[in-house]
Amino acid sequence: MAIYKIFPEKSATLYSYYPTLNTGLDEILELSTFLSIDSTNEVSRILLKFPTSDINSVFTNNVKTSSFDCYLKLFTANTSQIPLDYTIYSHPLASDWNMGTGRLANLPITTDGASWAYTNQLNGNVWFNPLSFPNGQTGSYKSGSNIGGGLWYTASSYEATQSFTYTSTTDSDIELRVTNAVSASYTNKISNYGFIIKHSGSIEFTTASKFETKYFSSTTHTIYPPCLEIRWNDSSYTTGSQAVIDSNLYVTSIGNNKNIYQQDSVQRFNVKVRAKYPPRTYQTSSFSFALVNYALPSSSYWSIKDLDTDEIVVDYDTSYTKISCNASGSYFDVYMNGLEPERYYKLLFKSIISNSETVVFDENYYFKVIR
Repeated sequence: MAIYKIFPEKSATLYSYYPTLNTGLDEILELSTFLSIDSTNEVSRILLKFPTSDINSVFTNNVKTSSFDCYLKLFTANTSQIPLDYTIYSHPLASDWNMGTGRLANLPITTDGASWAYTNQLNGNVWFNPLSFPNGQTGSYKSGSNIGGGLWYTASSYEATQSFTYTSTTDSDIELRVTNAVSASYTNKISNYGFIIKHSGSIEFTTASKFETKYFSSTTHTIYPPCLEIRWNDSSYTTGSQAVIDSNLYVTSIGNNKNIYQQDSVQRFNVKVRAKYPPRTYQTSSFSFALVNYALPSSSYWSIKDLDTDEIVVDYDTSYTKISCNASGSYFDVYMNGLEPERYYKLLFKSIISNSETVVFDENYYFKVIR
């Protein structure tokens, strides 16, 4: 029932062809394989780091269960010549790095931060000694003197993969399950230096495939920055004396929608459910069937849509967007930090009722998130 988003504190692209180039301020991250002007096979890799304090705060103050998931998400800016099938990998980085102030288009190039060769060129810090790697860590490098490309932990449990096929290439957004790596950094088994995202070894530095995939970075001016999404199920379902709806002959409303919410707030939305056609009664008492509140089924979920783009920003999830219920009615919580400020959003509900019919409640529930 809970989804909490953390945004990166720094990001950069490493280019094998430009071993000292820093791209820390670029609005685009590139994960590509390409043929250079010198006809050499080259690659680019992505670095991302999320604030340790934010991660620790979520697990300390919000996640009250041992069952959770963490997903690393990046959103596509542009793609070109994508192959039918490919796989990307992410690993937790084993070395700290400096974001820098460079851009790919800078002339002369900026060299004050992380690059293919350096974690921080200002201090002369390289990614690794090519003669030996620390225990449990590895890296890779192009050839000859062009040494670098990152240093990461090798444990298979920390590795995350996502495969794309010819049926999925129209949606090249990245969503990598990094639960084990995040959990290991939170419990101090490894240090939190962020993630490296790269192509498989069968694609990098080969002539087999040349293509580009570009994603929005932490400095993007769009509504699509990368994020670390922490999801957990803390739903509770007790109907009390309320009847559970068993058809689509009901309407929903949100009685406590304030319409405007601060970005750092948490809002509990109370869902009121009434009969669409309450039976008529002829009596002198104050009771009215029109005021009877019903409970949504236990298989009910919420979703959020961006009102301007009409895109789903939080999709229905059978584990993490479940609608809860108590004696007062159905409800769910939304962490507003995961929504871009100064934008309008729309709430949607979906219920699977007793006869396996799916009912979507779209009653134009709008709200705005502000700074």
